Amino acid sequence: MTITPPALSVFETLESEVRSYCRGWPAVFDRAQGARLTDEDGHSYLDFFAGAGSLNYGHNNPVLKRALIDYIERDGITHGLDMATTAKRAFLETFQNMILRPRDLPYKVMFPGPTGTNAVESALKLARKVKGRESVVSFTNAFHGMSLGSLAVTGNAFKRAGAGIPLVHGTPMPFDNYFDGQVPDFLWFERLLEDQGSGLNKPAAVIVETVQGEGGINVARAEWLRALQELCERQDMLLIVDDIQMGCGRTGGFFSFEEAGITPDIVTLSKSISGYGLPMSLCLFKPELDIWEPGEHNGTFRGNNPAFVTAAAALQAYWADGQMEKQTLARGEQIEQTLLAICAEESTASFRGRGLVWGMEFEDPARASAVCARAFELGLLLETSGPQSEVVKLLPPLTITPEELDEGLRTLARCVRETA
Repeated sequence: MTITPPALSVFETLESEVRSYCRGWPAVFDRAQGARLTDEDGHSYLDFFAGAGSLNYGHNNPVLKRALIDYIERDGITHGLDMATTAKRAFLETFQNMILRPRDLPYKVMFPGPTGTNAVESALKLARKVKGRESVVSFTNAFHGMSLGSLAVTGNAFKRAGAGIPLVHGTPMPFDNYFDGQVPDFLWFERLLEDQGSGLNKPAAVIVETVQGEGGINVARAEWLRALQELCERQDMLLIVDDIQMGCGRTGGFFSFEEAGITPDIVTLSKSISGYGLPMSLCLFKPELDIWEPGEHNGTFRGNNPAFVTAAAALQAYWADGQMEKQTLARGEQIEQTLLAICAEESTASFRGRGLVWGMEFEDPARASAVCARAFELGLLLETSGPQSEVVKLLPPLTITPEELDEGLRTLARCVRETA
């Protein structure tokens, strides 16, 4: 397939220079279904990006679409601030019965706003309010959002520079295996906490991703996460798990921290929680932390009722039994075996991942971008991640068929060969 870049005049002349994804994928997309998008010229693309993880159930999932259409056609509430609605009640009851109770999770549910960074901001604000301290510890190569509080606990220098002001009250610590196993876990962190001369203000909380998506698909070991929870308990710090990209089944279990057997104090969810790509986020926290005053954290678009409808439908369709988790792990094994074969032939590449999130890292950072560019030409949407964009990121929908997954992996292997 040969793709001719379209005339993007209005996008180039009117839209801000800040646009990014469209630069790597110069097409005007028109329709989408499942794991495929179609542009205005009729070219089909296999989607291994899934809206940066916001489309775990694929594009225009028919089950979710039917629920949404039915709701709109009966004039269901669209915008409801934080008012009680039938759609919100249905979502809360479904979330409690299908997600929280089966996992023995005690969380209260907060609707902080429509995006992931809204959820992170509310988590940071609550942790500081509960503990009465300002400092929050994050980790090297973390990404938590683009608003100022979230940027302060994000590692990427390019994104941090966009803030335009000093980013304060955040302290980075080494993520798992940052020193290639040469330094015991949390040696530096714990020494700073215990040394009265270290200059580290007592943190209110620690925020962590179990798999760093934007940071390069860096996977934290289960034992490292358990040790982090124990450290937080010993040092009177709250543990916040940012599950915005890795939650909602991306790594297998509904929450990415399930495998480690930990119970974070606070959890943030967004991206695929609505199931349909509609804006929605949650901040979950233990009941004893719910010390908010009414309206103390507010927002006009906290009540996205169409998103509540599709979210409830997604939970009912995919999380009533354990089949989604089993399928995701099976698809993950399919990816792992292919990447193993590719890297056996390509000595400058390595790979890592969990479930249906994988990354292939190249010694030459420019190679990852070349692979993604060639993939687009062949009708496969791939994106890079990592501080130098040195990692090819695989993030297909959880509902992708084995045949579609095999097609995309064969294309990836071809791109690696052709860019050598």
